[in-house]
Amino acid sequence: MSRTDARKLPRKDMTLSATLKVEGDAPAIEHPVKVRNLSAAGVMAEGDAPVEPGSLVSVELQDIGWVEGLVAWKQDNRFGIAFASDVDHQLARAQ
Repeated sequence: MSRTDARKLPRKDMTLSATLKVEGDAPAIEHPVKVRNLSAAGVMAEGDAPVEPGSLVSVELQDIGWVEGLVAWKQDNRFGIAFASDVDHQLARAQ
């Protein structure tokens, strides 16, 4: 599925606490982030994690677990992560 196609997937709007790790952080640092919306192919998160487009990351989502992905875009303290493989986003419960 292309990135453009993935943007058309149904999204679940929510506020959910999550944990983000940025590949290359040594030692591995867990950054708290807020999930603003979630689809099977990606997530929009908000936080002060040191990411840029192209950063490889792992995000721990409540009721889903750790998911690997690539930062697709960043604007201010919000950023989008395209997952390496689809997840069942219906499992995540909003807080």
